[in-house]
Amino acid sequence: MTAPFPFTAVVGQDDLRLALLLNAVSPAVGGVLVRGEKGTAKSTAVRALSALLPEVAVVPGCRFSCDPAAPDPGCPDGPHEAAAGATRPARMVELPVGASEDRLVGALDIERALAEGVKAFEPGLLADAHRGILYVDEVNLLHDHLVDLLLDAAAMGASYVEREGVSVRHAARFLLVGTMNPEEGELRPQLLDRFGLTVEVAASREPEQRVEVVRRRLAYDDDPAGFAAGWAREEADVRARVVAARELLPHVRLGDGALLRIAATCAAFEVDGMRADIVMARTATALAAWAGRTDVLAEDVRQAALLALPHRRRRNPFDAPGLDEDKLDETLDRFPDDDLDERGGQNDPTDGDDGDEDPDPDGPGGPGGGGGLPPQDGPEGGEPPSGEAPAPADPAGSKGEGEGGRPAGAGEQSAVRAAEPFRAKVLSVPGLGEGAAGRRSRARTEHGRTTGARRPRGALTKLHLAATVQAAAPHQHARARSGPGLVVRRDDLRQATREGREGNLVLFVVDASGSMAARQRMSAVKGAVLSLLLDAYQRRDKVGLVTFRGSGADVALPPTSSVDAAAARLEALPTGGRTPLGAGLLKAHDVLRVERLRDPARRPLVVVVTDGRATGGPQPVALAGRAARLFAAEGTASVVVDCETGPVRLGLAGRLAGELGGTAVTLDELRADSIAGLVREVQGDRRAA
Repeated sequence: MTAPFPFTAVVGQDDLRLALLLNAVSPAVGGVLVRGEKGTAKSTAVRALSALLPEVAVVPGCRFSCDPAAPDPGCPDGPHEAAAGATRPARMVELPVGASEDRLVGALDIERALAEGVKAFEPGLLADAHRGILYVDEVNLLHDHLVDLLLDAAAMGASYVEREGVSVRHAARFLLVGTMNPEEGELRPQLLDRFGLTVEVAASREPEQRVEVVRRRLAYDDDPAGFAAGWAREEADVRARVVAARELLPHVRLGDGALLRIAATCAAFEVDGMRADIVMARTATALAAWAGRTDVLAEDVRQAALLALPHRRRRNPFDAPGLDEDKLDETLDRFPDDDLDERGGQNDPTDGDDGDEDPDPDGPGGPGGGGGLPPQDGPEGGEPPSGEAPAPADPAGSKGEGEGGRPAGAGEQSAVRAAEPFRAKVLSVPGLGEGAAGRRSRARTEHGRTTGARRPRGALTKLHLAATVQAAAPHQHARARSGPGLVVRRDDLRQATREGREGNLVLFVVDASGSMAARQRMSAVKGAVLSLLLDAYQRRDKVGLVTFRGSGADVALPPTSSVDAAAARLEALPTGGRTPLGAGLLKAHDVLRVERLRDPARRPLVVVVTDGRATGGPQPVALAGRAARLFAAEGTASVVVDCETGPVRLGLAGRLAGELGGTAVTLDELRADSIAGLVREVQGDRRAA
């Protein structure tokens, strides 16, 4: 077996290493979510952590890792008699994104349960991870039903497996660690809040540090065992420090002053609920123990806030997680130590200073120092707000005319900000799909309401009890049944068919021509599209963005799970020029064709945002009609958001919707609280042949 990359050999990423070590000191902190771009040692650091954890005492032969000092009375392998336990290394169990429900929670043998009345249970990954680490790479891509199971287990500290009245329960307390690339989509708020700490990581821009990363990686790839042996002393030192910090942790004093700072900080950043306060308190205590102290200092509270609050603060839907450090310092400065510490001198255990100054940045740090790991290197701040760098105006841009000779807009205009988003009505794809789990359109899924039964294809996962009994009952005499139980064979078993919801590919085709810029219409249009993007985020859709203006169309964003990226591209979208509606529809058709090859089960929903005018290119109206009829011929669900305003309306968007085989809604009708009508579904005017 190849030796893992040593934890202490990871270059930089100080915040990441500190957050992982704090969880090793105090598992009650609640785990770590690591957010960052690809290739930043996220997975490497997490996989290396298990080697630093102390060994675990377990009951010999117990598949559920019961503690011999306090065995679980409800353990499926119990009851356990008092006996000397065995020790084993702490486990790090990895949950694949595509894992099945049975692989996560375990499985019951339904055939034996029906025929013999015995609970034959095969433990899953939650049982393996008990008293260890459960690691989920690309946690933001995890299917919803697995997320729900993780939430239940993390909240209750136990896993329940139930199949048609037969249930098994076992303890499942684990350290949840997840990594994700925000470009591929965000996490559900419920799961995000379950991670105690969060860390943003990025590749260093310092050439010397990048050189050291490459040097160490190449040395490890050439000789993993030899490289690990070269770092054995550093690994042993950190492991010993983790053990010492765990022993010191119960003796750390969390005074009223520190608690007041924690409460004030959480209130200042308007976090929801009380979990943030509790996590901050546990993190600050772990920081003090890691530094070898028995008192929690103001610097511990500040560091705890930087790790525990960024993903919990109240923010707008498309804002990146983060914390205003100036606001944090202002909040903490309102509580000087000499006013809060009834014993005096709490903030400076070494001399008689007043403790108001920041600690020495050149003081001890890192795994061998007394003050935790140093701040993470790299550029400060984050990405500039979207839309701050508008595209320059093009004085020589093309000019077009709308219907009836009305000017359709001058040359390219700089981007305008979107209007305030609103709660949009539900737009769904008609029919019954079989795509990835989500919350938009009806689909056959593993979860949801039972609608029927069928013979199982492969392993039985959801038994339809009534259908199984009905299939087995006529054969009991021929099978010489004797006794209370049914004689059930494999051919009798029936799988329950269920109906739930799926996520779709929502492809936005946005008109950015000069006619849309008239009367500041584009601000309202962007607000409407932003509202639909927010709805797509909540319904777990993939999104794409095609824009058309001037002489052609562009794919502003290929289909992705990152709704944030789509919102940023939309915000920076300039307007101007003619209206090549046909080119926009053809570009969208090409995007769907490619995406259908990649993910054939995911059904598309095309949302065309336009006033319906077509002025760009040769024979623009005829080209737009032919392109629209391509979607209708393929049965692609579509909706046209009619952006035409003013007292006189030409109804071109409604005509386009008819050619697409979809429906048209106005901007006002798109609002969920609109009184213009009932909630619309994208049903189109298609009729089954």
